[in-house]
Amino acid sequence: MFSSKSRSDIEINPSSSSTSLIGAGTIIKGDIISNGDIRIDGTLKGNISGSAKVLIGAEGVIEGDVEGQQADILGKVSGKILIKDLLNLRGKAIIKGNISAGKLQVEPTVTFKGQCHVGEGTVADVVEMKEEEPIAKAK
Repeated sequence: MFSSKSRSDIEINPSSSSTSLIGAGTIIKGDIISNGDIRIDGTLKGNISGSAKVLIGAEGVIEGDVEGQQADILGKVSGKILIKDLLNLRGKAIIKGNISAGKLQVEPTVTFKGQCHVGEGTVADVVEMKEEEPIAKAK
């Protein structure tokens, strides 16, 4: 029933038509990787990486980075958001962190604190910068 993976990494591999759900009242500590759609209505203290759609419900809280193909965010995210296609910020979403997305839709009720980079190639540029290691740090 349990694999030898560490408890800090949860990998969900449903078929592309499946949706994984983290229900309200659930708290997960660790990273989530999903090949299908994923919906978070609980709390995640870690990063989420999806290759499909990521939906953060109105009660959902993410304390970490969010990566995916598409995303709808209605809850709270404290961390970087990296979405390749369309990012929808809706309802009373609260975002504290930088955003990179191919396309962005923001409702007027959203609170956002951070930098925003939108457009074709933007996400690829951020991924390249993320993979580069600094040669030396200034003191």
